[in-house]
Amino acid sequence: SIPIAKQLASIQALRKSSELEKAFATMVLVYNNSADPEGKLSKTETKSLLQTQFGHFIQGQENKPKYQEIISSLDEESENKIDFEDFMILLVSLALMSDLLQEIKNVKSTK
Repeated sequence: SIPIAKQLASIQALRKSSELEKAFATMVLVYNNSADPEGKLSKTETKSLLQTQFGHFIQGQENKPKYQEIISSLDEESENKIDFEDFMILLVSLALMSDLLQEIKNVKSTK
């Protein structure tokens, strides 16, 4: 597979884009690289993708009830698949409860 950075570089519209645009494009590319031809992920694939690509945000969250609820919903034996919109909701939910988010918020920018 082609590295995400190389995929990003190939998108001409992103060459003069903001950091936020690049970050969002990266999320889309990571998702699309894992999704099936219909653009969806199984719950097992979703859990694996979160663990490999979002591990620093979910690290240490295992004992939080909301985290357990989210992960247990992915562990259910079901043929339901996750689309991009649902994946983004998962990312936002996990990021909002993460201890890493608070650490990031506390970083002072220097000029």
